[in-house]
Amino acid sequence: MTRNIVVGLDGTEQANAAAEWAAEEALLRGTGVHLVYAKEPVPETVLSLVPRGSDDAWAEEMVARTAARLRERRPGLSVTTRLLPAGPVPGLVAAAEEGELLVLGSRALGSVAGYLLGSVGLTVAGAVERPVVLVRAGSGATVPRGPVVVGTDVRQPVDAVLGFAFEEAARRDSEVHVVYTEQLPLFAGLGPAMVPDIRLAVAPEIERSLEELLEPWRAKYPDVEAAARVTIGSAGLELVEAAGDAALVVVGRRLRQAALGAHIGSVAHAVLHHSPVPVAVVPHA
Repeated sequence: MTRNIVVGLDGTEQANAAAEWAAEEALLRGTGVHLVYAKEPVPETVLSLVPRGSDDAWAEEMVARTAARLRERRPGLSVTTRLLPAGPVPGLVAAAEEGELLVLGSRALGSVAGYLLGSVGLTVAGAVERPVVLVRAGSGATVPRGPVVVGTDVRQPVDAVLGFAFEEAARRDSEVHVVYTEQLPLFAGLGPAMVPDIRLAVAPEIERSLEELLEPWRAKYPDVEAAARVTIGSAGLELVEAAGDAALVVVGRRLRQAALGAHIGSVAHAVLHHSPVPVAVVPHA
């Protein structure tokens, strides 16, 4: 059975953009959209001051309004809704495991709002075993054009991350731009004269390894053009720069058997906070 795309709503502009992006993605995948809202639990100290059922009524109206808008703009799209009884973190984690991927909204340039307020969004992105896509406000009304950018490591390539990137590019009839970043050794900071020598020494070998890494993916997706690029410096910053004209950025996150927490890694963290386009965080072993 085909799973739906799960969208976490909270009434913000960012969440609305996430719903629009998810709807477009659902059309590409031939699946539906499942809109969910998980309310923050009300502290007992103020429970008596809050009108009973007021939050549920607002949430039901907000979710229903979003669902109606998606159906109106995309006739035939299956849109289901649900209010989650648990809080945002456990509710969204549980809902995500029932879908193909989870889509949340985020605010650009390091700030966070709604489901990304505090540590909620990062905790969820670091806990679920499905891909999570973070979408900026202003994205999603139409299928974004441009390449799919993916970060990889030629020494420890991850099929789940590359496979997700190639599949997304195939759906969009776009290209894949694969970026590998070699960090400079500590002694490179002794002077700029060291940098060109290091670049010349490592780049050709890594480029060959990167091309070999992409051979089976090019064979599997012959209609997807794939370009590889080796950079020197910070992987997070290089991916953010590459995202400038992209439709989507894909980064990996190692699965960890640990308590819920923001276990997404430094590269994914940097890209999530600074990418101007949607970011997909793909978990892997």
